[in-house]
Amino acid sequence: MSGLSFKRHRFPGSVICQAVRWYFRFTLSIRDVEELMAERGIEVSREAIRCWVNKFGPLIAANIRRNRDRPTRRWHLDEAVIRIRGRRMYLWRAVDDEGEVLDVLVQKRRNKHAALKLLRRLLRNTGIHPEAIVTD
Repeated sequence: MSGLSFKRHRFPGSVICQAVRWYFRFTLSIRDVEELMAERGIEVSREAIRCWVNKFGPLIAANIRRNRDRPTRRWHLDEAVIRIRGRRMYLWRAVDDEGEVLDVLVQKRRNKHAALKLLRRLLRNTGIHPEAIVTD
């Protein structure tokens, strides 16, 4: 991995990269990553994994995004009502038919403007025009 220096770290770069990759690629918790590493005979603390994620995470996550397959052309759009700090908010989420999350948007409003904002962002970021959009 270019641009990463693992000097002054107790574990080799391959172990650090693997832990950070698992955390971002499979949306695991730090505790889950710690358990996966322990199953492979590598005893590492949650604090060490948290530091690795903070330090190396942005570069490794960008590399994962760059190498990921393009999303399929069938999308599912969903919305949910959530509470953040006691305030009612709307969570808008777009997923392709293989379950890959394309985008997430949290807004106060639930109207045409909010839905169009999500769709515009999706079209701009993915560069793909969907053949079908499924909604609830």
